[in-house]
Amino acid sequence: MAEILEIIMIVSFGASWPLNVLKSYKARTTKGKSLAFLLLIFFGYIAGIVSKLVNESYMAQIGQKWYVLFFYVINFIMVGADLCMYIRNSKLDRMCIEEIKCK
Repeated sequence: MAEILEIIMIVSFGASWPLNVLKSYKARTTKGKSLAFLLLIFFGYIAGIVSKLVNESYMAQIGQKWYVLFFYVINFIMVGADLCMYIRNSKLDRMCIEEIKCK
């Protein structure tokens, strides 16, 4: 039961990331985004993944419970993609300021 609740939590958190990445891509700006927040979430997922990998009882049952780790990794990738969009958008913001063509 604990694994099912954990998956529900991870899926709930992760459902918004693809939309957030798409929004960041379309927005082409970092306005309204927080790098500190993204990094905190990113490192949180790293901690979650490492916690699964060092948990001996989890690793002993990885064949039956691989899906829990799978959702952590998917969310980690999505947050990483959003971080990449932040870096891209930050460069675009700087270019916009330099060209004085910003709105």
